[in-house]
Amino acid sequence: MRAASLAIAVASACCFGFSGPMARFLGAAGMSPLEAVWVRMGGAGLLLIAALAIVRPRALRIPRDRLLFVGAYALVAVAAVQGLFFFVITRLPVGIALLLEYLSPVLVVVWARFVRRLRLGRSAYVGAVIAVAGLAVVVEVWDGIRLDTLGLAVGLVAAACSAGYFLMNDAFSDDDLDPLGLIAWGMAGAAVVLLPLARPWNIDWTAFGRTATVDGHTLPVLGAALWLVLVATIVAYVTGVIAVRRLSAAIGATVATLEVIAGAVIAWFLLGERLGGAQIIGGGVVLAGALLAQSAAARPEPGPAVQLTPEASVAG
Repeated sequence: MRAASLAIAVASACCFGFSGPMARFLGAAGMSPLEAVWVRMGGAGLLLIAALAIVRPRALRIPRDRLLFVGAYALVAVAAVQGLFFFVITRLPVGIALLLEYLSPVLVVVWARFVRRLRLGRSAYVGAVIAVAGLAVVVEVWDGIRLDTLGLAVGLVAAACSAGYFLMNDAFSDDDLDPLGLIAWGMAGAAVVLLPLARPWNIDWTAFGRTATVDGHTLPVLGAALWLVLVATIVAYVTGVIAVRRLSAAIGATVATLEVIAGAVIAWFLLGERLGGAQIIGGGVVLAGALLAQSAAARPEPGPAVQLTPEASVAG
């Protein structure tokens, strides 16, 4: 059971890994990063809502007392994670921006220990730190390093929102919300939130009928967009939520750091981008950290139980 859950988490990270390469083809077609994000969120939300309305309409029903939670999920766990990252890369190198956002495993284990009062195995803490250290090597943070106060501050907020994604996925029961419905409304809500920033009315929609070339590799723009929506978003988020609910937020967040490694490997195969020695070594370190973290078992601390409510997860 645990091995299957870990496999689902790894599959989610691999699906998320297609995000960067596919988005690059949309960029080559003339779309800005925020426009590509809007296409991703809006397309995924629309397709999921339409599919669920046909095959599983009950999944789209949201209890009145969970409306605020779903709204917060769309704003914090989806829109903010996506939007803030693109702001940070305008102030800091991409490698540092990635490292800041992927501090989320450390934040999650700290939350689990001191807020939820879970006595995590030592391997959970050590694994999270090792995984983040490995990411620092993968993204080569020492290359072109520069500090910007606002960029660092917003990067930390992005990390908190990313941690919120994992915590909120672990903060409801299937009796309250259907995970598929939460993802569908979360994507659609994120598209609405990002509307004034992405300004999709400026997108050249005729580009979807053309091809785009990146580093000598050509794909139909529509095909790249569909892969981004179906695989790198819908499948990635669905398997990610399943993994978190089976493994716990702390372990799921650490295993999710493999997304950066998966993205580098996919870019290597798909675009011919070279994997440097630092990326290979760092990837091994990240993998070691993820494997170490997944061996941890969470145990409630003696005393009154502290439950993670939707309201508490938003406050964090």
